[in-house]
Amino acid sequence: MSVFDETFTMNNGIKIPKLALGVWEIDDDKVADAVKSAVKIGYRHIDTAQAYGNERGVGEGVRNSDVSRDQIFVNSKVAAEIKNYDEAKKSIDETLSKMGLDYLDMMIIHNPQPWMEVNQGKDRHFEGNLETWRAMEDAVKAGKLKTIGVSSFQKEDLDNLIKNSDTKPAVNQIQIHIGDTPLDLIKYSQDNGIVVEAFSPIAHGAAMNNDVIKKMAAKYNVSVPQLCIRFDWQLNVVVLPKTANPDHMKSNADIDFEISDEDMATLAKQDKMDYGDASLYPVFGGKLGSYNGETGSENK
Repeated sequence: MSVFDETFTMNNGIKIPKLALGVWEIDDDKVADAVKSAVKIGYRHIDTAQAYGNERGVGEGVRNSDVSRDQIFVNSKVAAEIKNYDEAKKSIDETLSKMGLDYLDMMIIHNPQPWMEVNQGKDRHFEGNLETWRAMEDAVKAGKLKTIGVSSFQKEDLDNLIKNSDTKPAVNQIQIHIGDTPLDLIKYSQDNGIVVEAFSPIAHGAAMNNDVIKKMAAKYNVSVPQLCIRFDWQLNVVVLPKTANPDHMKSNADIDFEISDEDMATLAKQDKMDYGDASLYPVFGGKLGSYNGETGSENK
């Protein structure tokens, strides 16, 4: 079986492909070609977000690919700033309109906190997340979304939705890579029947400069990205490597090797890496100075 054919079955019975193309930081005018290339290579899961500013291009790529729409799992994310029913409902409709699609396979809440508060404030926005969640539940009932999930939700954030709504999140998309492996949160999510997805599997490129990872990749005769993707894969999670380069898309999927239990344990114990310029972003520990919800408006 090809890695592209491997799926998890979510808690609502819907299957989700285990390898996805992430499209963060791919420009809207270039992303359609990236999506079409990925689908041609074999990818059947595309992950975007309102905050990426490229939903239009992703939709174009999906519509114009050589594979029928029902064969491609398309996910987007409600902007982290939206914490009320009406705005969330409107944003879902706008996403579908921009993408030119009748439905999305999944929509997730991008973060429990608005980006301006990540790493700065303690408010987890329990009520606001329930409001947005309710709008997403209604979009499922209306046939606009097949399923719904969350991103970067901690245990308390998950509990809030599980206890106070009719729908358990189908996925929790969290940062997982060598040097940042939140095993407790992965286990808690999975124990609750929530599929875990790993974003930034190559640590936003920082893994390329890590001597331990480079040495381990050489041991298995694979590239650093292949080792990083395989590491996440063996944690039993969906993996979301991002690239616009078709050659990288191909090599990122070439992970037919096994990391030993001993080496998995060694890699899981690695210290956090220096993310370089990317450390400015909240997901990598940074704090935004200003952000209005539009991509590119971050004042770090």
